Amino acid sequence: MEILDEFDSKIIAELEKDGRMAYSAIASQLKISNTMVHQRINRLMEQGIITGIRPIINEKKIGYDWASFTGISLNRDSDSNRIIEELKKIPEITECYYVTGSFTLYVKLIAKNHEHMRTILYEKIDSIVGISKTDSIIELGCAFKRNISTE
Repeated sequence: MEILDEFDSKIIAELEKDGRMAYSAIASQLKISNTMVHQRINRLMEQGIITGIRPIINEKKIGYDWASFTGISLNRDSDSNRIIEELKKIPEITECYYVTGSFTLYVKLIAKNHEHMRTILYEKIDSIVGISKTDSIIELGCAFKRNISTE
């Protein structure tokens, strides 16, 4: 069974252009009923395909000029759930992934400047019991970021 049909993909494409777009405008653009747009979006959200419609914040515009991708090595991988809960308490960490290779976890963190970055790394992350090592790569700018195509 196909998860997304042509209308689902087109509705998602319209929302990607502007997440605040009125359902009636999407319906008009796609020449379908308002009800169909409502039903499709509700179904996509219930299925977890669309996980929310929220603003995308440009961190640099609000004073966060530094970002890093940081690999985290753990003393014991079995501590990962507890450590992830501690990482969630650090608001500057915006993403966290399980990875293979040299690290157990990989996080993206943002900071206002190099001192703020140092504080996050050395005073917040490194103080979490069970973390043995971090290795950071400083981000110099995002070339592009997008969702996977639904078509």
